[in-house]
Amino acid sequence: MPLLTVTTNMEIYPDHQEQILIKLSAFVAQLLGKPESYVMVQLQSGQPMLMGGTNEPCAHLRLKSLGLPEDSTEGLSTALCDAITGQLRIPANRIYIEFANPARHMWGWDKGTFG
Repeated sequence: MPLLTVTTNMEIYPDHQEQILIKLSAFVAQLLGKPESYVMVQLQSGQPMLMGGTNEPCAHLRLKSLGLPEDSTEGLSTALCDAITGQLRIPANRIYIEFANPARHMWGWDKGTFG
């Protein structure tokens, strides 16, 4: 159910990518209180990106999850920024985050939906 997509202009080497994905997967499961068996994490590195007119390290995150607590997005933002800053050393002011809480029937898995 939870999907975290991290897109960054930083080039991350493949051996480091797997370590980052493993840490972020466990982090998202813990953060949202969901089983890690349902968590998906995607890392897109080396993407052409500018933020504030510069190509200094930056990231765009998308966190989508059924039942995402919309009244908790500020805390989620803090936690995600801290995680990305810790893993990729991207400053929090160079990170944008999109949150999405789709309707259960709009999220497909295993030949069906969660609705």
